[in-house]
Amino acid sequence: MNRFSLAALVATFAAAASPSFAADDRRPLTLHAVGAQIYDCARDAKSELSWKFREPIASLLLDGKTVGRHYAGPSWEHVDGSLVRGKVAETKPGATPQDIAWLVLTVTEHRGAGVLERVSTVRRINTKGGAAAGSCSKEGDLLSQPYEADYLFE
Repeated sequence: MNRFSLAALVATFAAAASPSFAADDRRPLTLHAVGAQIYDCARDAKSELSWKFREPIASLLLDGKTVGRHYAGPSWEHVDGSLVRGKVAETKPGATPQDIAWLVLTVTEHRGAGVLERVSTVRRINTKGGAAAGSCSKEGDLLSQPYEADYLFE
């Protein structure tokens, strides 16, 4: 087997091993997000205080220019007026404990015409930061953790 055939075989195997997180050429758009993951200090099932995820807030960038925003829902809104909301279908841990998980989200709602109108899946990959850190001591306190990620709209 020559080196090119082996490389193709390895690439095929890697894609098959984790198809949900493998990118492909069918995606219409990849946007970089810069923002924060917001957490509430709340009581858990044992009445202990802990950080509970509340919402994301981020700018969506393309070639360094803001082209949209990401916020609670979870929702992604493009400046052309198109919007999608999604529901988590799969998760994969981030590269470090400080990095929020990689996600595969199934689109559950569309609004407006534009680049997002035919998107059926959103993938969050290449996360940096955003995980809740430290303990919370006062119910109702908020924690804002800076994060970055790439969102693939397919």
